[in-house]
Amino acid sequence: MSHPPATPAPRIDRVGVLRPLRFPDFRRLWIGTTVSLIGDGIYIVAMALQVLELDNRAGTLAMVGIAWSVPQVLLLLASGALSDRLDRRLLMIAGDLIRLAAVATIGMLSIAGVLTVPILIGLVVVYGAGQALFGPSFHAIVPSIVPEEALVEANALGQIVRPASLMLIGPMIGGIITGTFGTGQAFLVDGGTFAWSAFMIWRIRARTAPDPADRDPDASLWREMKEGLGYVASHRWLLIGMLGATLSLLAVWGPWETLVPFIVKNDLVSDHSRDGIALGVVYGAGGIGAVAAALYLGQRAVLPRRPLTLLYLAWALGMFMTAFFGIVHSVWQAMLVGFVAEASIAVLVVIWLTLMQRLVPNELLGRVSSLDWMITIAGLPLSFALVGPLAETFGADATLIGAGILGGAITVLLMFIPGAREPERDGSLDDEPDDHTSGLAEHSPSPT
Repeated sequence: MSHPPATPAPRIDRVGVLRPLRFPDFRRLWIGTTVSLIGDGIYIVAMALQVLELDNRAGTLAMVGIAWSVPQVLLLLASGALSDRLDRRLLMIAGDLIRLAAVATIGMLSIAGVLTVPILIGLVVVYGAGQALFGPSFHAIVPSIVPEEALVEANALGQIVRPASLMLIGPMIGGIITGTFGTGQAFLVDGGTFAWSAFMIWRIRARTAPDPADRDPDASLWREMKEGLGYVASHRWLLIGMLGATLSLLAVWGPWETLVPFIVKNDLVSDHSRDGIALGVVYGAGGIGAVAAALYLGQRAVLPRRPLTLLYLAWALGMFMTAFFGIVHSVWQAMLVGFVAEASIAVLVVIWLTLMQRLVPNELLGRVSSLDWMITIAGLPLSFALVGPLAETFGADATLIGAGILGGAITVLLMFIPGAREPERDGSLDDEPDDHTSGLAEHSPSPT
């Protein structure tokens, strides 16, 4: 598989995270993705406020979370296998168009005043299916369009653009649109961002399907899914990380996604005409934290000396910060908690994605990426199912405190399981790509 030559741009060399943008296909990918992620940030605010308008209960938000997560758990493994068979561009475009249809329908029904909770949940299931189709191909396509020595910077750029768009720009725009025009109009704007993303992905010119020589043409889809499972099972650092994420996110994700908007609306804001703006700035502070962390890692351009140790420490800190949402009394305090939490998670994500892209063979990367996401979110339906009853029994604050302590404790224990940090010790990372500036400037097409 070949990468297109980089476009000469000497000034970009000074900023590590901008260097991968010299590759035209990567630039197209992120022009589309940035707009789509802004739309996702609009969606977060619009969905939370829409659900609370229909039924002001944390349990209803949790039901929507279940509807979003279940189709991903069910479909991701097959989606990953498809991404190792087919042109990843086409799968990503299909995922964008499915989500476009779902959110546009939500928006039109909301504007018409006929949207109900059951209809909303059904459309969120469709949205989750589109996300399941998009995700594995998105993560697997990056090594096809940038060289290996640019992966740290490429993933760092993702962790700048993603939080800046998803948690800062998008929520702020979402708060303005919902406050000015209504939630229905916000969903329609979100739909338009998926159309833009699909168009930019369509313009990617690199061949993004794995080389047929790397796979058995007679293998069934199920056999290829089992091959991906076998690879993960035989590499303990992958298996421990994925299963550990299941447990820690089982504790944290449901409370974070449902109770943070609930607390902002019901405990931190007295003027409910400003609910959207308050929620937007809380998410936005998290986005700023993630951007700051990713900028630092991207400028370094190489993995830290003990990347998995740092990964687990940052992961644990991010989980523990959930507990602090249970003790905040003002919006600025919630913003500070969000800043630290998302900065920690950005460190985790940049390191984890880079390790997978460097150490997992390209012909297996789609399946391993799908397994990563599928196993990671396997506990989310249960997490969302539990958060409603727990919040109603113990209160939202106590539920967040307990969730953060449990999630953080689990993560600390994970790093001491034998094999959890195996690549630090077995020589897998000894050949760290270097000379990043010249590598990007002089890279010639070669197999990945």
